[in-house]
Amino acid sequence: MKAAQLLKYQPDFKLHVNDIEVPTIKDDEVLIRVKYAAVNPLETLIGTGAVKLISPYHLPTTLGNELSGEIVQVGQSVSNFKVGDTVYSRLSINKIGAFAEYVVTNENTIAHLPANNDLKSGAALALTGLTALQGLTENLQAHAGQSLFIPGGSGSFGQMAIPIAKSLGLNVIVSGNTRNREQALQIGADQYLDYRSENYWETLKNIDLVIDTLGPSEFTRELSILKPGGKLLSLVDGPNRQFAIDQQLPAWKRFLFGLVGRKFDKQAAAKQAEYQFIFVRSNGAQLAHLNDLILKHNIVPQVDSNVFKIDEINDAIEYLKNGHPQGKVLIEFN
Repeated sequence: MKAAQLLKYQPDFKLHVNDIEVPTIKDDEVLIRVKYAAVNPLETLIGTGAVKLISPYHLPTTLGNELSGEIVQVGQSVSNFKVGDTVYSRLSINKIGAFAEYVVTNENTIAHLPANNDLKSGAALALTGLTALQGLTENLQAHAGQSLFIPGGSGSFGQMAIPIAKSLGLNVIVSGNTRNREQALQIGADQYLDYRSENYWETLKNIDLVIDTLGPSEFTRELSILKPGGKLLSLVDGPNRQFAIDQQLPAWKRFLFGLVGRKFDKQAAAKQAEYQFIFVRSNGAQLAHLNDLILKHNIVPQVDSNVFKIDEINDAIEYLKNGHPQGKVLIEFN
């Protein structure tokens, strides 16, 4: 089978499409024929070696974290899935490989494809959905009555995070472009700020929770709108010591992440706030829970009109970084 593999960590990494054996399954695993794999910024973080300390991979390794597909073989102890089921997944951090014609994964990393999504849109559900759910319920421990601001929340992440946040009873504010305003309000946003005409740091104050999707350039402004005791969760800024503790990493990694994240922790402490970083993990049970919200709110994530083949994987990664895609970038397998 064809698989796009990383041979060497480097800043300008390229994946190599190789012919490798179809993997074999264990009793608690399934073999999936991949239909679509989503390309995410996480692939670049892995390829450049930026997350080696979080999850080191033995090279060569097949990249790809998110997929949809059809089960073609099940292990003897698999009870919730059968051959022919269409499923979607954020693969286990320790066993990725969605950029391949077939992938093996434990049954606890997958969920049945929700009825309102096809295989194409379904490939874009898992990673953002789990990020939103885990970020809100585990990292931020959000509860009813709190206010949440998501700068840049009009895109694919906000499409999942807004209804999840509303189901928890939060007051949800997002910023984004004019084009996505009505959609964000329709799925539950209580307030929408057009970033072209409104500066959120001049409009908002005493916010309980912020989920950062934009990166370090917005960190100071995001902190400025938090109330004392507020929490800021970043998807992109970088890990800190608390992240290493939560991930049960060894002492030497806690020390290193403490150094890396010190600037964020120090700035947050000066504002009497708390900084956290999330690296989303696979969880099939949480995906099944998400299916209820996906169906209730008829969530169908947007995918970009440019769909690539596996031989074009490096073009797809470059397009994600610099091509301004309108929705998830996908790899299609015949």
